[in-house]
Parts: sequence; structure tokens; C-alpha cells
Amino acid sequence: MERLTMSGSVRCILSFSLIIFLTNTSIASDRKFNLGQIATKEEIAGWDIDVRPDGLGAPIGSGTALFGEEIYTEQCAACHGDFGEGADRWPPLVGGEGSLASHDPEKTTTSYWPYASTIYDYIYRAMPYGAAQSLSYDETYGIVAYLLYMGDIIEEDFVLSNKNIGYIEMPNKDGFLLPDPRPDIMNTQGNPCMSNCQVSTKIIGKARDIDVTPEDE
Repeated sequence: MERLTMSGSVRCILSFSLIIFLTNTSIASDRKFNLGQIATKEEIAGWDIDVRPDGLGAPIGSGTALFGEEIYTEQCAACHGDFGEGADRWPPLVGGEGSLASHDPEKTTTSYWPYASTIYDYIYRAMPYGAAQSLSYDETYGIVAYLLYMGDIIEEDFVLSNKNIGYIEMPNKDGFLLPDPRPDIMNTQGNPCMSNCQVSTKIIGKARDIDVTPEDE
């Protein structure tokens, strides 16, 4: 009877297939229902771009108002005006201090936003319009510095960076209510209420219709 033998190439292919099978089995065990794939560190970093009010999460970089003015002129001025005054239907970015309690409030970076880091987060995440996340870290710091400079919050030569953006004192930093404590509403015994909660309700303000769409002249 002829003796069957396994060639070296066949053994190599089978061994390699076994390694792939064991590797995939190990990865699959980390996935619920074996769906999707495990995100890589690079993929996670691409999504993890939020910056907290205290500056935690701000990417390494820096910029000044002088540098930011050039970027702003190229990327932002067409919509928001040369000095942040707004253009056409696009909103202003600076000014409006003291207008929040008026009939026509202007919510700008200097009159409304409580944290400079929030300005950075929004600009880097969503601006310029139509080309979101096309700005570099330094360009974004520069634009934020330029806006803060136009609002008389920092000096022209102040170097805004990931190290100090969480310490910028914004004009409206105390203009917001404390964080909503829900869902940890306490019942009369001082314990968190999880069902059939009966707590007193106090209306502290009512919404009002504000026409923010510019009218044709």
C-alpha cells in the first residue's frame, strides 16, 4: 500500500490557518455576540477629541491672537465678519456683553460661552463650515486666541495652549445654573428615588419665542 505523506508546504499552510483561527477566536471572545471588530488605538483617538471645561483632553499645541488672525481671515471671516461681527445670516462671535437679559440677546464667545475650552472643542470639531476638522491643533488655538483677544479677555501676545486653556476666566463663567442633580432625586428619607417619585416642582423660568432669523430689508 502506498504511504501517504504531507509535504512541507501543506503543513505550513495548515499551521498558518490554525494560527489565524486561534487568533480570530481570541478576538471574537472580546466582542459581544461576535459582531463588529475591536477598535484600534488609532481609531479611538480619532473619535476621542472632546475637551473638558478644565482643559483635560486638550491636544498638545498653542497659538497666539496674531497667528490666529491670519487663520481667521482665511477660514472664518467670510461668514462671521472680519472682526467677529457676523455677516448676513451668520452669527456674530464677539460682542453682545450684557445682552443676554434683553429682548435681543447675542450669544457670542464673549457674552455667553462659560469656558474657553468649549470654544476650542466646538471650533475643532465642527468648523469651518463644510470642512469640519480640517484645522490643525495650532490653528484652532490661534483662532480661539484671536476671538478671546477681540473680546478683551487675553492680550495679543498671550500664548494659548493646552496647558492654560482650562484657566481662562470667561466673562459669563458664573451665568449658568448648577448641574441638574437628576436622576439622583432624593425622596423625603434622603435616599435616591427610583420609582413613583413625588418631589416638589418649582418653575424658575419660562421659554419665550425669540425671532433670531434676520429680516429682509
